[in-house]
Amino acid sequence: MPIVSARHLKKVFQQTLAVDDVSFDVEPGEFVTLLGPSGCGKTTTLRLIAGLEECDFGEIHLNNRLVNSPAAKVYVPPEKRAIGMVFQSYAIWPHMNVFENVAFPLRLRHVPKATIKEKVNDILKLFDLHELGPRLATKLSGGQQQRVAIARALAVEPSVLLMDEPLSNLDAKLRERMRVELRSLQRRTGISTLYVTHDQAEAMILSDRIIVMNKGKIEQIGSPEEIYQKPLTRFVTDFVGGSNIIQLEVTATEGPLLRANSVQSHQQLLCESSPGAVDMQRSRMALVRPENIRLSTQKSAPEDMNIWPGRVESMLYVGDSREYDVKVGELLLHARTPPDVVFQKGDSVAVHFAPKDVILIET
Repeated sequence: MPIVSARHLKKVFQQTLAVDDVSFDVEPGEFVTLLGPSGCGKTTTLRLIAGLEECDFGEIHLNNRLVNSPAAKVYVPPEKRAIGMVFQSYAIWPHMNVFENVAFPLRLRHVPKATIKEKVNDILKLFDLHELGPRLATKLSGGQQQRVAIARALAVEPSVLLMDEPLSNLDAKLRERMRVELRSLQRRTGISTLYVTHDQAEAMILSDRIIVMNKGKIEQIGSPEEIYQKPLTRFVTDFVGGSNIIQLEVTATEGPLLRANSVQSHQQLLCESSPGAVDMQRSRMALVRPENIRLSTQKSAPEDMNIWPGRVESMLYVGDSREYDVKVGELLLHARTPPDVVFQKGDSVAVHFAPKDVILIET
């Protein structure tokens, strides 16, 4: 049974449809991320689940309990929804020490002092904060403040943890470390988590499932692998990971291969056919990820490999890789290669990529 169940949610702000017919579930122990650009409706959706906003249409169930339904005239306020919330700013009380910050929501619920002491000490140990209990929040690092905010949210033993861009205020190096730590903490506690971010790498690392949103709607729901390897729409293709979009026209199928012409590069393209692919409209698009493109001076390749002639337009050295822009006809391809693959601007190169790495998408 889902911990969170949202059905056909809609929310309008001053004639702007912020959330448009959004439905999804969060299963017990699952980490689900709402991913999308600014203004896509992901934070508003989270606020609807939290009860910080009321939906204009639809239903929200938490632990099989109806907490919001305009049709049924039901609205349960946030403090009665058994949720934990971590905000972008952490909202740590600067005048309280670590122990008092974590204990605060328990005191609001009039939990006995002895129970508060036991619960807070247990959760501080879980988050490796037990030695910092007497320290003021203002004396903590960004990563420590984040852990305090999560510990405080979990102190009341919520059924679901809601997190709104909790890593965005950290520097890049600390953010990378805290992603791993956050995922480890979620797995240890086993709490169902609904997370909001615009950072694709963050969503990929943390999530069991990702909900990609755009203009208030859900574009795709799937595992990180499904979202990256099998994007269903042009928006998901462009937003999640770097990609080369190739306009093409299918000309024939040959066994497991689909043969097409690239409109921009004026080259033949081979990709692996999928059930129903030959029934799709003739004009469609395909994508190839930059890391799946290989550059060489070799002009020949096996018949089941794509090899196109190109010219290097630019090169960037980024330490663990090199980033190339290569012109093939009217098509500009972005390639990511190992650092020992070295070409200069103006060099003629052969662009190689396998049919299995070509992903067909509907236009």
